[in-house]
Order: sequence, then structure tokens, then C-alpha cells
Amino acid sequence: MATSRRPAPRTGTQQTERKQSDSATRVLRRFRIVVNAIRSHFRSVEQRAGITGAQFWALAVVRDHPGIGVGELARSMHVHQSTASNLLRQLVGLGLVGSARDENDRRVSILRVTREGAKVLRKAPGPFAGVLPEALATLDEATLDRLDRDLGKLIDRLGTGQRGGGIPLASIVRDDE
Repeated sequence: MATSRRPAPRTGTQQTERKQSDSATRVLRRFRIVVNAIRSHFRSVEQRAGITGAQFWALAVVRDHPGIGVGELARSMHVHQSTASNLLRQLVGLGLVGSARDENDRRVSILRVTREGAKVLRKAPGPFAGVLPEALATLDEATLDRLDRDLGKLIDRLGTGQRGGGIPLASIVRDDE
């Protein structure tokens, strides 16, 4: 005669672990939603403008700040100066940004958007910096403070330090990287 086995009742520890697992899964899904929204936006930018999302953002900053230099661009985009330099090198190579030397300090490059660059900017959808910075800017200070603290805890658990904090999101979420 076959007997049916019932699962053993869960202990308090097992129930807590299950709740933590469920919570972690929900949060992971939310991260996926955020990443997919970012990826979708930048994919749309790339399809319509023909340049990467990071290049598009840099191009928009140069347009909005004629005569800006590399250091100022890096600060505006919250990226490392070498990242800004690489983006500009690509944009200059594509003929979307012009670069001239400052008359007073020949070491300084003054940047401007070319006609071709202006055409590219008209092609693609905003927001230029991406959907995540735009969405974060709409949140209240208390929510942003809480997110900052909580994400800081997650970063600590990942053990990565601040590595990656200076890389544009458009570069991080690319499909081919």
C-alpha cells in the first residue's frame, strides 16, 4: 500500500529564507525592468541617430555648451576625463563635433557641434542623458537618499567598490558588450 508523504512543516528559519529569496527575486526583476528600459531607449537612439547613446549625450552637451572643453564635458556627464576624450575623438572623427585650439591657451580644445552633428541631434528621441537620469530627477530627495543608501549597501556586498561609476550607462547596457 502506497503512503503519501507530506512535506515536513517549514521551520522559522526556512520561512525567513523563503521570504528573503522571494524579496531578492522581486528586486532582481525590478533591476531587469530598469536595465531593459535603459537599453530600449539607447537602442532607439542608436537606430534613429546612427551613433551610440553615450556619443549622443556628449553631442547634446557640446551643443548646449558651445566652447566647452574636455574637462567640463567630463564633469557635465559625470564621467572620467579619459571617457569624455574617447567620446569626443569618435565624434570629431565622425564629423559631428569640431575642435579648435583656444587662442589664449593652446593646450585647451574648444568644442562645437557641426551642422552634421546638429542634424543627428534632431533625429533621435530625448532625453539626451537617458531615461534613468531623467526619471531619477523627478524623485523627491528622501527617496533619492534612501535609494543611495540602499544601493550603497548592495555595492558593498558586490565588492566592486566604485568601479564603473564613471562609465556612461549607454556603454554599459549595449547589447554587443
